[in-house]
Amino acid sequence: MSSRIQEFVTVLVRDPRIQKEDSWHSYIDYEIFIHTNSICFTRKTSCVRRRYREFVWLRQRLQSNAVLIQLPELPSRTPFFNMNNPNHVDHRRQGLQEFLEKILQDALLLSDSRLHLFLQTQLSPEDMEACVSGQTKYTVADAILSFASLNRRFPIEDEEEKKGKDDADSDSESSSSGLGPSDDSISCGCKASPASEES
Repeated sequence: MSSRIQEFVTVLVRDPRIQKEDSWHSYIDYEIFIHTNSICFTRKTSCVRRRYREFVWLRQRLQSNAVLIQLPELPSRTPFFNMNNPNHVDHRRQGLQEFLEKILQDALLLSDSRLHLFLQTQLSPEDMEACVSGQTKYTVADAILSFASLNRRFPIEDEEEKKGKDDADSDSESSSSGLGPSDDSISCGCKASPASEES
């Protein structure tokens, strides 16, 4: 068995939820589920919630660090977007998933610490910037591991890999609600991200 194991990164954007910012403002955030065997990732399974404006921030930061790469587009910000319209919400969810799928295929972008903090912690954009630029007491890896230990709802990754083979098939098609099996790694029920004001 000298053949190398094929690396994979599965990313799902799903479970859009309306979050109240205050009595006047609401927004939708989405669960980002990652399952991978890639050596690029500190954690092999993770689950966070992010809102559209955080995706906009991520794309801007990735583009400024990889000037020669043409990044994929995000679903357009439309004045007619209605968070109570399931078609609008699901169209945006699909666009966000396609954006991440394309980003995660690029080795240069995968080397950007902001991407890993975005996908595997609940840090705000300001805190991600501070961490990446060395202004925090914790490193990128510390942030990811401490977030994982706070949200210890996943089975041990080796066990999950063994029993998760059957679940992976039903997990490959994304939908805007919780999916199929009630395995913790599938429906990890992430908490909403703390209010982070970045304009």
